[in-house]
This record gives sequence, C-alpha cells and structure tokens, in this order.
Amino acid sequence: MEEKIIQTAKLRISQDNLQISAYLAQPQARGSYSGVVVLQEIFGVNVHIREVTERIAKQGYVAIAPALFQRQAPDFETGYTPEDIEIGRKYAWKQTQASELLRDIQSAIDYLKTLPHLKPDSFGCIGFCFGGHVAYLAATLPDIKATASFYGAGITTRTPGGGAPTITRTTDIRGTIYTFFGLEDVSIPAPEVDEIAGELEKYKISHRVFRYDGSEHGFFCNHRASYNPKAAADAWEQVKQLFGSVLGA
Repeated sequence: MEEKIIQTAKLRISQDNLQISAYLAQPQARGSYSGVVVLQEIFGVNVHIREVTERIAKQGYVAIAPALFQRQAPDFETGYTPEDIEIGRKYAWKQTQASELLRDIQSAIDYLKTLPHLKPDSFGCIGFCFGGHVAYLAATLPDIKATASFYGAGITTRTPGGGAPTITRTTDIRGTIYTFFGLEDVSIPAPEVDEIAGELEKYKISHRVFRYDGSEHGFFCNHRASYNPKAAADAWEQVKQLFGSVLGA
C-alpha cells in the first residue's frame, strides 16, 4: 500500500484537572480513518515514539501518543543512557497507577472520537517496553479492538501502582492482541512468555505470540544498541496485518 502524506501536531488532552501532552499524526487527505494509540517506553514520547506514530499514520490511521508520565514529569523525554533508564524506571514502576493510565488512554481515545474523519468504534493500540505492558492493560478497554504489545516486562508479576499482576486481567480482553518478544530479552524470561501465551489460550483470546531468535529487549527501536533490523521488519509486517485485518485502513 502506498504510504499516506501526513501532518503532525503536538497538543493537550483534557482529563479531569490534568492537561495531557500528546503527539498526533494523521493523513492529510480526506477520508475515514481508524484510530491508534501509541504507548511510550520509559523514555517518554521521544523521537522513537514520534517516529512510530508517524509510521502508523502513513499506513492510513490517525495515531496519537499520550504522555504517560504527565502526572510525574510533564513533557518528559530522554535518551537511553543508564541514568535515563534509571529515572524512567522510577516514573514507570514507582509512580504510575494502572487506573490512571487507563483513564489517560481512554481520554486519548475520546479525543480521537471528536475528530470528524474518525471511524466510529475502530480503535487499536501499540506499546513498547513499559508501553508494551500498558498496552496489555489497554487491551481490556471496550474501545480497543486490536493491540500490539512489544516486550512488555512484568505482565506476569506486577501492575503499575501495585496489586494483582496485569496478566490476571487477560479474561477482560475482548479484541485481538499480538505480543512480541525477543528470546534474548533478560527482562522477560521464556517461562513468563509461556505463561502469557497460556493465559491468552486459556481464555480463548484472539491472539498471536511472536518470539524472535537473537533479539534483545528493545529490538524494534532503531535508536537503541539492541535494535534487530530483521526482527523489527517482520514485527512491523505483523502489526500492519493486525491493524489492517481488524481495523481496516
């Protein structure tokens, strides 16, 4: 499919008394488009997440990346140094709450619903790293019909803010979910991937689990040393197939 010419914008989404920063990318041409929420890594809505948002828009979707750390660190954006990783982990796992994250994602969806060229009831999400975990949470929202969750660590062991692990919410997933893991990812042991696959199968969730040999955590991000071009290219084709078959384009 020929890529669309797109336009981008930075905006604010109102949610309760909070103004959430977000990055929006959408086709310039008139049409009727599905919406996709892009969920950041621990590094904020940085250049990688903006690029993913733009790539999705070029496929014929309206894509939006809300800032998941807006309450903790407004407009936070960083790189990939050990220091950056440490502060990103602090925001992600010590300061966020699953309920707040879900409300923020719903607010992004509700904003998309106000746009005149959005298809009704046709929304998906994609997330990476911390955002891959949050995407598994977001898959339980009624509006989300298709989810791509990339190397979401901790799904089987914890949830943002504490409480029962996110995997216990698997039964609430109503749409289709694709999960992507690197077999060399030390933060997500193979037994955890097996457990996720088992739960998705147990509850008869429409799903696929992709495991890539020789791939580490962050294999999709071309700004990281762990980037694996072959795995990333295959995963992107799977994402396009998922969104195309469930949401249309």
